[in-house]
Amino acid sequence: MSVALTAPQALRLGEDDRGVGWVMFAGVMLIVLGCTNTIEGVAAVTGSHFFVSRAHYLFGDLDMWGWVIWLIGIAQGLTGVGVLVKNQFARWLGVALAFCNALAQMLMIQAYPFWSLALLGLDILVIYGLVVYGGRSYRPV
Repeated sequence: MSVALTAPQALRLGEDDRGVGWVMFAGVMLIVLGCTNTIEGVAAVTGSHFFVSRAHYLFGDLDMWGWVIWLIGIAQGLTGVGVLVKNQFARWLGVALAFCNALAQMLMIQAYPFWSLALLGLDILVIYGLVVYGGRSYRPV
């Protein structure tokens, strides 16, 4: 009985198909987070009664956190579009913005606790999807 030896296979740079759903989820969630953060930031800056009154923050006030969340929201929405068109820079920018939003939500948790925790959980899922499944890999041709 003879065993046929296979020739070495060539490798090419390609996308890892097993995580396409996670990357698409992360891109869509970045757009959704961008929209919700933009609305939340505008509500905080305009003095809406949506938030807990007389909350004490580690530093800053509701107006400052409203501007921070608003700017992060705009950047997240644009980055989500970049992730959906498979831009690698947008992928890493999405990770950084999700981290910044998670940090901002933790620091703004006194204003609306359960909403901040929900957005924090979504940020963690976005980071997971972009870091674990968003990269390129070498695969056989």
